[in-house]
Amino acid sequence: MAESKKRITVAYGDGIGPEIMQATLDILEAANAPLAYDVIEIGESVYKQGATSGIERSSWDTLRRNRVFLKAPITTPQGGGYKSLNVTIRKTLGLFANVRECKSYSPFVSSPYPGMDLVIIRENEEDLYAGIEHQQTPEVYQALKLLTRPGTEAIVRYAFEYAHAHSRRKVTCMTKDNIMKHTDGMFHKTFDRIAKEYPQIKADHQIIDIGAARVAAQPNTLDVVVTLNLYGDILSDIAAQVAGSVGLAGSANIGNDFAMFEAIHGSAPDIAGKEIANPSGLLNAAIQMLVHVGEPDVATRIKNAWLCTLEDGIHTPDIFRQGLSSTGAGTRSFTEAVIERLGKQPEQLKEASYQTSRSEGIVVQPSSTASMQKELVGVDVFIDWSRARRDPDVIGQRLVEASTEALRLKMITNRGVKVYPDGLPETYCTDHWRCRFTSQQDATSFADILALLQCIYDAEFDVIKTEHLYTFNGERGYSLGQGE
Repeated sequence: MAESKKRITVAYGDGIGPEIMQATLDILEAANAPLAYDVIEIGESVYKQGATSGIERSSWDTLRRNRVFLKAPITTPQGGGYKSLNVTIRKTLGLFANVRECKSYSPFVSSPYPGMDLVIIRENEEDLYAGIEHQQTPEVYQALKLLTRPGTEAIVRYAFEYAHAHSRRKVTCMTKDNIMKHTDGMFHKTFDRIAKEYPQIKADHQIIDIGAARVAAQPNTLDVVVTLNLYGDILSDIAAQVAGSVGLAGSANIGNDFAMFEAIHGSAPDIAGKEIANPSGLLNAAIQMLVHVGEPDVATRIKNAWLCTLEDGIHTPDIFRQGLSSTGAGTRSFTEAVIERLGKQPEQLKEASYQTSRSEGIVVQPSSTASMQKELVGVDVFIDWSRARRDPDVIGQRLVEASTEALRLKMITNRGVKVYPDGLPETYCTDHWRCRFTSQQDATSFADILALLQCIYDAEFDVIKTEHLYTFNGERGYSLGQGE
């Protein structure tokens, strides 16, 4: 019998993780889910053993063999030197799509929006979550926001394929491309291009700030939202809380070859061992997992039992409300209540019915990037100029003298605002200066940039970074300074 079971990898995690994982596995076993488990140790205990990644090398072999991972929340130790294991797993295994279903279970779980049924599909590997940060001066810190065309195309196409597979009516893209015209602008343009391939699905775009407000205040106007990594992380927690509780929501992390399923909440060490943790988030993630591995009937049975438990007012403390809840339940008693209701259907909440896999059949292969004519037209040189000597006119005059025949100073910005030439005295300046040099001839070479940097160094400036300025097919591939 064991030979017919699907092997998955399980991690019990930290904090409340072991409690809610055991509850989830008990429900899966009671529902006769045809699964077998390989348990790996990750998280805080592994960090403390000296593995700064939070995972042992042998565990990667288990993950690669099974390809499906059910993970409880983990704790990342405070302080430097520790990378987020969640981000590491997502990026290492190519889990480019994060799928969060945010539903209202009103009136049994308090929510201002009965009938809310929103799916947020978040890019999972790029953006600021690349985790590339530097301190460049005593005052200035930098984080790189990295987006790729293939990564953007993959998540946008996945969102439309998901909407098509689930008979969703609309996909909304959310970006901040009115400010970040190259990164977010590329995401928006890719969305518009791919949307034309799905004429049966309505497509629209919203700026992320008003979009987040609408998730909080008008979620019923949205259906499927696709967005960048950081925005999606924030939006999905807003949506889950508006729907009723962050503690109810599960999350699927999907790639073409691997998948990871988890609750969206953290490890909550403050309530660990108190028998009050709600296992619903991880259970709903496990339900997504069952559908993914081709067990929709088992997923349906468990989901309906869980809905019946909510209808009967058996609620853990995080969702217990006077007048809505009849019984205050701990982790164990809530788990037993779900098991007792296996085989029952809800009477008021919409009955679950999973017929086909939600994600297994969606495979996204980005198209190859068309070749482009790339031309070097200048360089931004970033310098550290101390607080005591930060007059932009002084810097500008000295850098004009340090310019070469090939590359001349065009402007200086501070925190993105032009301060030379013709800056305003009211503009606050820190010790971090972007000095833009543009080409004075038909072709600029790397040797020209090296010669310029030598001249700047000889003028006793502290160069902390350079960024080459390119055009692609004649279009500017860099941002203008504010006021330029």
